[in-house]
Parts: sequence; structure tokens; C-alpha cells
Amino acid sequence: MEFVTYEVEGQVGIITINRPKALNALNSTVLEELDKTFDDVDINEIRALILTGAGEKSFVAGADIGEMSTLTKAEGEAFGKKGNDVFRKIETFPIPVIAAINGFALGGGCEISMSCDIRICSDNAVFGQPEVGLGITPGFGGTQRLARIVGVGMAKQMIYSGRNIKADEAYRIGLVNAVYTLEELMPAAKKLAAGIAKNAPIAVRNCKKAINDGLQTDMDEAIVIEEKLFGDCFESYDQKEGMAAFLEKRKVEAFLNK
Repeated sequence: MEFVTYEVEGQVGIITINRPKALNALNSTVLEELDKTFDDVDINEIRALILTGAGEKSFVAGADIGEMSTLTKAEGEAFGKKGNDVFRKIETFPIPVIAAINGFALGGGCEISMSCDIRICSDNAVFGQPEVGLGITPGFGGTQRLARIVGVGMAKQMIYSGRNIKADEAYRIGLVNAVYTLEELMPAAKKLAAGIAKNAPIAVRNCKKAINDGLQTDMDEAIVIEEKLFGDCFESYDQKEGMAAFLEKRKVEAFLNK
């Protein structure tokens, strides 16, 4: 891998976009390496992932403008599909993904953060969808996910104006869950990931699927999705151990993902 690194700490995987000279901008190679990195994660051993950027200035400054500037209509659509396919893989990945946003998260950077389950950021983070100032629309899901996360009115304002927002405003509108100093960001992300990882993995996965799938349908269908995923947890070792520990007033010995 030229631009993406993957490390494992216990049951937590850390994926870092490592192209700091270009502020971790997303070109075709980065997208392909991200795709392969997610394919290579052992979801039987890893229970939560952290996605971050190298350096202290930028999470992901956007898609690579140099690469995009000469694209034809067909090539532009294909480039959008390449990004969307990778981001959708992240969004639907079986285990939770936490975005630890260290600095700029603009354009494709904001979009990749929104494909993660949870976003936390450093106090120097800057978010935005500035594409209209470049003569294009957001192309990696920004027009769809931003409205679902912060509401239609705020999303339209950010996208139509192309205006960037700082960490405090991102927190105020619900784009991020928490803001930390740069030094506190990765320890906080690791603590959150470890907290998720200690819970029953089958249950956590089913929760993610229930939330994601349920949001795509109406309430009557959504509660059926939940019922099936709820039922799917029963007869597992983890369900039996979790409930036995509660009834016996002891700590869970271990969730075994089975």
C-alpha cells in the first residue's frame, strides 16, 4: 500500500489515509487501496475500526482536483461511482467505523466521514462541501448523506453556498458527536472503539444493520427488520453468557462472537 496503512490494536483496527503532502486528498489509487484495506479486515477478530488521516492538518482535504480537472462527462460519472462504491462499503461494513477527523474534512473528506458510523473531530477540524465553487456537485454521496445527518435545510445551505464550517458549528448541527484537542482525538477514538469492542459483537453488528436498513424503509417494515435481527441474537453463546452474567450478578467472562 502506497497511501493507506492498517494497524491492529487488540480488537480495534486503525486505517490511516497516509498522503500528508497532498493533505490526504483522495485520488484513484487511494480509493483502490481503501477498498482493498476494508476487504482485508478480519471481521471475526476486529470488532471496531477507526478511520483517520496522517499528520495534524488534514483528515482528507477532498478528492484530487488535479485528477478530476480533465475528466470527460463519462469519466466524471465513473470517478463518482468509484468513490461511492468505496464509501458505501464503509457505510454498510459489518462492524462499526469511527471517523477520527484531524483537521480538514472538505468535499470527499466530509463525504467519507459521513459514510462512517460515528464522527469525532479535533478542534482544528474544518468541514465543507465546496464543490459548487469548482463548477461541480458533491459526487461521493454528499448530497445524500449530509441531508440525512444534519437535516435538509442545513445541508442545502452548506452545499449551495460552499461555505466551510469549523468544529464547534459541526458539533452544534450534529455533524460530529464530540470535539477534542488534537492530542486527545486518537486516545478518545481508541477509548470509544474499545468500549464498542467489549460488547457482544453479533449484537453490535445486528444493531448497525437494523439502524441502516430500517432508515431506508417505513416504520412498519423497519420494526420487522429489527424483530428478525433481535431474534437472530438468541441461542448464541454471547446472548446466553450476557444474560447469565446479568442474572448471576457477575461480569461477562468474554463475548466470543458466536
